[in-house]
Amino acid sequence: MTAVLTEADAAPAAAPPRRRRRAPARLAVVPLLVFVAIAFGIPALAMLNGAVTVKNPATGATSYSAANMTDSVQGAYLTALLGSVKLSAVSAGLATVLGLPLAQAVVTSRLRALREAVLTASGVLANFGGVPLAFAFVATLGNAGVLTTHLGLKDKGWGLYSFWGLTLVYLYFLIPLMVLTITPALDGLRTQWREAAQNNGATAVQYWRHVALPVLLPSLLGGLVLLFGSAFAAYATAAAMVGSSVPLVTLQIADAISGNVLVGQENVALALSLDMVLIAGLVMAVYLPLQRRSARWLA
Repeated sequence: MTAVLTEADAAPAAAPPRRRRRAPARLAVVPLLVFVAIAFGIPALAMLNGAVTVKNPATGATSYSAANMTDSVQGAYLTALLGSVKLSAVSAGLATVLGLPLAQAVVTSRLRALREAVLTASGVLANFGGVPLAFAFVATLGNAGVLTTHLGLKDKGWGLYSFWGLTLVYLYFLIPLMVLTITPALDGLRTQWREAAQNNGATAVQYWRHVALPVLLPSLLGGLVLLFGSAFAAYATAAAMVGSSVPLVTLQIADAISGNVLVGQENVALALSLDMVLIAGLVMAVYLPLQRRSARWLA
């Protein structure tokens, strides 16, 4: 009886340290939340406030209105928004189709040095963009580029400063990004699944159709969404290479801020930015559930 009472008395005394340990763990998240609120919350509120603010050019008075948001989905602005969506969707789809077999070849390779080299190069190329990337392609495939001149591509109708030329440039950094994104999922495919399929008489095509691709589908869709968001937000490469010849929403935002089209369109630029944020939010709303589902399959 004495032993029982001693254990019973000792049990409540062990609870307070547990509570004390939980409190510091929750407090450790506070600096991150404060940083997120300052770095993302305040700019988002400022953008929202500017997007719904209209200034009277005659009196200088400001008022809240949905006129900027309405203008951002009409005329040239709508064309640019749809152009960005089209370019991002096409380039992301092509990068997904081309990046999957490349990543599979890297994963199944027996040369560890090759795998490390490809993944390292993919990490570098996925972050290579902007003016240097545009200059590299102009010097190589532009109207007077090295390959254009030697292969006579201009006489065959090739043009870098077009929708498909810009798509090719985007693939330069989107394919490596897809390799980095899908490689962990390919590593999660168990060899027992392939062996079981082979033992039951399945061919390689049947294995990929009925086993591998259904398992990889959430990761593939998640990678597609991630590539779409990366292409949708790209600005410097397109600005340096095509200018206004290809309508893109990021270029329209820059023109509206600088007043290249109409003076006093800064708030319309904020409205266009808000449109981009809403589209990016929809993209993330699709991406996060797909990532969680993929993690459950490949865990």
